Formats: sequence, C-alpha cells, structure tokens
Amino acid sequence: MTDDIQYHERVSSNRTEALFLTLMILFFLLFIWRVNVSGLDFLGVVFLCLSGLFLFYSLNFRTLIIRLSSESLRLKFGIFTWRVSLDNVEECCLDEVPLLMRMGGAGIHFMFIRKRYRASFNFLEYPRVVMAFKRKVGPVRDISFSTRRPDEVLRLVQEAISANKAA
Repeated sequence: MTDDIQYHERVSSNRTEALFLTLMILFFLLFIWRVNVSGLDFLGVVFLCLSGLFLFYSLNFRTLIIRLSSESLRLKFGIFTWRVSLDNVEECCLDEVPLLMRMGGAGIHFMFIRKRYRASFNFLEYPRVVMAFKRKVGPVRDISFSTRRPDEVLRLVQEAISANKAA
C-alpha cells in the first residue's frame, strides 16, 4: 500500500459528545442513588456498567478520522479501524436511508439496509457516503461513513476506482 494520502478529514460532533457525557452522568447518578437507597445490588451494578459504557463511548467515538489514498480508504473511530481496498469497491454514492435507520445512533453500527449488511461509522448531523463492495468483507457488503465534504469524497473515490480499473 502506498502512502499517497489524497484526502484526510477529522469529523467530530459536540452534540454527540454532549449526549454520551450526559448519559454517562445520568447513569452514574442513578448508580449513586441506588447504592444509597438499597446498597450495591444488581440494578446498581447495571447503572454503573451503563455509566462506564457511555464513558467509553464519549472517549472512543469523539473523532472519526478518514484517510483516502489511491489504493484504500481507512476509517478510524478511537480503537476501531476499518480499511477498504478500493479494488473491492463496486460503487460509491450518497447514503440515502430511511429516517429511522439514519437516526439510529452515532458511533459504529451494523444493520441491514435493502437486504445488505452494512457497517456504519457515523455522526447524526453529517451526510454519509456509502460504498458497496464487490466481495463481502466477512458478512459486510456495504460501509457508510459521515463526512463534512461528501462531494469531494465521492469525486476522489470515483477517480481512484477509475484509475484502478484502467491500470
């Protein structure tokens, strides 16, 4: 793989960060309340675990890093990274999904869209680009991701796909 980065973007969301931190604080306060009322019981442990989960979310899903080279796309969300070889991209377009699926949450999600299993690296307030694979990657047939500049990403991916076909 060459290191000819053609596009680099860092996408973050203050709203998503605020949501995760609010949920973390809410569940931590519920944990404290539960321990004061009933001692440490099963529900208290659940509240503490949920607080910890949202702490992890607030730290891990703070910034999505997009790096596009002539050979691959790399998406990095905290400790999770996904690399897409552009040789395996059949098509790339704006992601048009039903409202419920689009508003299904921020972070990394796996879901079926039009009977195709998809990985989604997203924030709620930004448009998304979706790439359909020629060959499945595990069970995943499409990947979508948020970007502030979808037109530029689409243009660069289309150019890279065309150049790879010509080579």
